[in-house]
Amino acid sequence: MYEHVLLPIDGTDADDVVVRAASLARSTDATVHLLYVVDDRAFLTLEDADDAADRLRREGETTLADVRSRLEAAGLPVVSELRWGSPGPEIVDYAESAGVDVVVMGAHADYEDNMLGSVSQHVLAQSPVPVLTVRLTGSSDDTREVTLAGN
Repeated sequence: MYEHVLLPIDGTDADDVVVRAASLARSTDATVHLLYVVDDRAFLTLEDADDAADRLRREGETTLADVRSRLEAAGLPVVSELRWGSPGPEIVDYAESAGVDVVVMGAHADYEDNMLGSVSQHVLAQSPVPVLTVRLTGSSDDTREVTLAGN
């Protein structure tokens, strides 16, 4: 069913998302595509923008390497990429250009009433493929899963 599963990661504690993506990939013999997007809007106005960019790049590379090693240890084929830009559009662009079949991502809510964060909302609205979101609440006991189809 799925040959390519996109797993955007951002360095937050999102073990449930990684586990769900790995489970889906394993059940369909899919390759996991890890994507880390450095949100360059966060430091464009800083005087030490170069230092901030370097620190964020290193953080992204470390996060990608950690998750990649876990997935490979589980016997899954993995490709990874680090991009710069606005996370929502970059995730959608990667989904289109890499030909993935499904996106599995965490959903950060800023408010109790808001089930999805802005990046998740953007991806759900613009993705050319189905999106599985896992709400990140800070506690694995409170994690709720929602499956929504993309465009």
